[in-house]
Amino acid sequence: MKLTTAVIRQALALPDFDVQSAHYHMLPTDRNRQRPPEIPGEPRIGGVLLLLYCHEQVMHLVLTRRRDDLNSHAGQISFPGGKQEANETAVQAALRETEEEIGVSAAKITILGELTSIYIPPSDFEVHPFVGWVNGGKRPSFVPEIREVAEIIEVPLPQLLDPHTREIGPIPVRGATYTVPYYNINGHKVWGATAILLSEFLERVRQTAS
Repeated sequence: MKLTTAVIRQALALPDFDVQSAHYHMLPTDRNRQRPPEIPGEPRIGGVLLLLYCHEQVMHLVLTRRRDDLNSHAGQISFPGGKQEANETAVQAALRETEEEIGVSAAKITILGELTSIYIPPSDFEVHPFVGWVNGGKRPSFVPEIREVAEIIEVPLPQLLDPHTREIGPIPVRGATYTVPYYNINGHKVWGATAILLSEFLERVRQTAS
């Protein structure tokens, strides 16, 4: 089946989809899936965007590599997105951050649906993921925010859907090394929250397009 926005919408609306299984596929073994009750207050809310477009008749997904000198998640591969500010929704935060980080404005994006929110223990964030489509489908002109984004990574969706993209191996984290599942995307290791969300998205698409 050809990948179209109709297929993606259908994938995001699958009834009885096993979210836990899809997340577990890329879950680091020591990761807390729920916010510990002893932490006071509420988690910070953030929104991220899985942005899709068509290039050379193939659907693509956008990722970013964060700068190595940032205070949090330095050097990691992520989706455009960030913290929800006052008086905005999570999807508005995702769209605003996308424009700030890679230069694609909200006016050029149609939201196709959303994935399941997840909790990120190291930063105490509850992340709400959305899937967007560049209006007209064509590859946009990307403008990376050089203070935050080291590289924009454009990945053909068929490449991501190849099960051989998933690997397991060592990842250095804050002075230690952990063996975790990750996606090997042109030499980039995509793991953690980004990989968990990507796993849900890809499994939904597989079930719909098969």
